[in-house]
Amino acid sequence: MVGMEQGQRSLAERLRWARERAFVGRDSELSLFRRALGGAPGAPAVIYVHGPGGVGKSTLLRRFADESRDAGRVVIEINGRLAEPSPAGFEAQVAPARDVADPVLIVDAFEHCQGLEGWFSERFLPSMPSGSLVVLAGREAPSPVWVSDVAWSEMLAVRRLGDLTPQEVRDLLRLRGLPPAVCDRIEAFAGGNPLALNLAASVAAAVGGDVWEPTPDVLAALLGQLVGDVPGPVHRLALEVAAHAMTTTEGLLRAVVGADDAAAMFTWLRRLPVADWGPQGLYLHDLVSDAIDADLRWRDPDGYAEMHRRVGHWLLEQVRTAPDAEALVAIRELSYLKRYGPMGEYFQMRREGDFHEDVMRAGDRDAIRAMIATVEGPQAAAAVEHWFGRHPEAFWMYRDARTGEPAAFLLSLRLTALPEEDASADPVAAAAWRCAQEVAPLRQGEHVRLARMLIYPPAYGELSPVLHLMHMRICAEWIRTPGLAWSFAISPDPDRFEPLMAHLGHRRRVTLPPADGRTQALFACDWRTTPLSIWFDRTQPGSLTEERPTGPADAVLTRSAFDAAVREALREWHRPDALAANPLAGARIVRAAAEPAARIEALREAITDAVDALLEDPRDSRLHAVLAMTFFHRLPSQAVAAERLGLPFSTYRRHLDRAQQRVCELLWRQESEVRTAPQHS
Repeated sequence: MVGMEQGQRSLAERLRWARERAFVGRDSELSLFRRALGGAPGAPAVIYVHGPGGVGKSTLLRRFADESRDAGRVVIEINGRLAEPSPAGFEAQVAPARDVADPVLIVDAFEHCQGLEGWFSERFLPSMPSGSLVVLAGREAPSPVWVSDVAWSEMLAVRRLGDLTPQEVRDLLRLRGLPPAVCDRIEAFAGGNPLALNLAASVAAAVGGDVWEPTPDVLAALLGQLVGDVPGPVHRLALEVAAHAMTTTEGLLRAVVGADDAAAMFTWLRRLPVADWGPQGLYLHDLVSDAIDADLRWRDPDGYAEMHRRVGHWLLEQVRTAPDAEALVAIRELSYLKRYGPMGEYFQMRREGDFHEDVMRAGDRDAIRAMIATVEGPQAAAAVEHWFGRHPEAFWMYRDARTGEPAAFLLSLRLTALPEEDASADPVAAAAWRCAQEVAPLRQGEHVRLARMLIYPPAYGELSPVLHLMHMRICAEWIRTPGLAWSFAISPDPDRFEPLMAHLGHRRRVTLPPADGRTQALFACDWRTTPLSIWFDRTQPGSLTEERPTGPADAVLTRSAFDAAVREALREWHRPDALAANPLAGARIVRAAAEPAARIEALREAITDAVDALLEDPRDSRLHAVLAMTFFHRLPSQAVAAERLGLPFSTYRRHLDRAQQRVCELLWRQESEVRTAPQHS
């Protein structure tokens, strides 16, 4: 055991020596840190380093950590990319610092929880033990409010980390042992960006020779060389998974590359110079993961879609089975997969941490009343009062991280019935319930989930970090709630959010009366026909440049709308363009057909079968003749059809109406059977 400890210590010393040998520049930042570490008079207690990605912030922080440990200080390192962006989540990771003297707290990638900055400066830092030294590093500069605060003027030092100087670039490249001509070419290409310099130097060293030329797709090409000759297709797949997912674990790799290779692939990934890891798993540098992901998506769209599907299904299961306290962490990883593609604008939240989710507490009701009064009318305010008494647990609060005060709220109702009292108090809930009952009523043990209000007054109905949090909560409820039959979500800007809702399997079902001048709508999904695995498969990212069609797929029609669509399809029997636009083209009875032409053919076949079924009952045989003559033969008018059938026109019209009614009944029965048939994911 002693020998093992010595070996481990020797390896650590070798790694430390290699890091120091490769470190160049940053003399000003090192001098400032050493003064603070040594407690020099006037030295800051907090150092804030900021700069663009790849500029060397993480490398500098590792040097700070090494020197802190050399000085005998306890070091707590946190990666903001992986930290839960809430005061409670941050406090949990910093807890070890509370019990030691003079700790050094180092937070990298602070831009991922930048919204915590106000809480951090006003509440967290003043509570740290005396003698603490804190270093923050992120892409964004600290807020002017913090920098200009007189109380912090002598305790906070802010440094913008820029590119290396020309001399530092030459020193860095000289350490790689590259020929002078190659060093000059790399410097001309990469400038002073440390990441690009190191990537290019690694490529040049691997290729060898006295000439080096960058390719047009610079970073993607560099990455291929940086990781070397990927040993095999399994290694390449593991690398692509790590680039696609927010974090990668052995469990995720087992689901994608297989149980036999997962452990070896995880070990291989950890050894890559572009990889790092934290409590949630392994991750690649942002610029690296973006390049690998985009390259695969361009090079092998089918392989990309399959990898996305496997990663998503595994994460979907994590969301479904995670403890309540970890549900949003899991859903955050799932939503991360959506950052590319036509839906990317809805999922790329560049700033998090300004708000955190909480339950409704004593004293929150007045804040909710004020918020609803700001953006909606008295009817919504009355509904809020009603649900306070009936379902207080349905309210989720979103608090300002700096002050802890309520800033937004979500009302998410779980309904197993809707008594008249509830329906009268909330017409929107009544409309959702009525829609579900008309299309496909609930069965024993099922319920409806209604995202009734998503209220954030400063950006009501607009994309925002707090709306992103609400969407994650709503998706978690869809995934984690057993017995979910229908889900409804309200939108005060349905045109803006219709692409997102269609992407998530929800179609516009009910247009509501305007509220405060806005046209609202309810989007709905029948989960009995949409197993979770199928639901996720429909959310593939798609091509890099083309939006996925939303089309009529998965249409859910009321009985009256269904009947109207059947009659319209009969009238337009000889017009393929009209049949393609018919709502029945998205009905369950023809959904197995994927292509538009195949859907038209499937729709015609379904209607023809229903018309032919009239021949099975002698009482309906004349109805069959009326339909065939009227719609399937190209006759100029119904009067001609009546004449061909030898019927008075009034009798013909009665038979025609009855025949269409019978076909509607037969097709609706088929549609209902498909809709309510048990589904298996």
